[in-house]
Amino acid sequence: TEVTEKLEQVVMIWIKQIRQVLVESEQMRREADDIGPSAELEHWKARMSSFNSLLDEIKSSRVKKIISILQAARSKTLKQWKELDGNITVAANEAKDNVRYLYTLDKFFGPLAKASPVTMMEHVPSLMNTVCMIYCTSPYYNTSERMTSLLLKITNQMINTCKTYLCEG
Repeated sequence: TEVTEKLEQVVMIWIKQIRQVLVESEQMRREADDIGPSAELEHWKARMSSFNSLLDEIKSSRVKKIISILQAARSKTLKQWKELDGNITVAANEAKDNVRYLYTLDKFFGPLAKASPVTMMEHVPSLMNTVCMIYCTSPYYNTSERMTSLLLKITNQMINTCKTYLCEG
């Protein structure tokens, strides 16, 4: 029981740390007003990387051994652990899925940033079709909050491109 108590303390520390990571990941992002859509892809890539690292750690043999010892001891902390394990898996899947969908927009980011307003406009119909496809098919990215953020960043990029064009011309 002394070993079980020590292991439960360790797991409770992990639970507290994992909860903190989950809470921080759900907080509003503070971004510059003129940030472009490539920042959205970078955000989700970073989030995917951190959650995948966390998943790798949770699935490590060291953690599995501790969890199996606590299972054998019928520890009460495992209920919280299993819930958090599921939450981390969902967050990792969401980030991976969002990266996959946002990569379909990646081919537009260059023309959006470097083109003249006229050539940029040639890409807008395809870009909007791709955004629509993401909205219609993505299980995670199809919220009004995520779409508003993405469309705002696309608009910011278009405005920045036009400003650059006007200043050069």
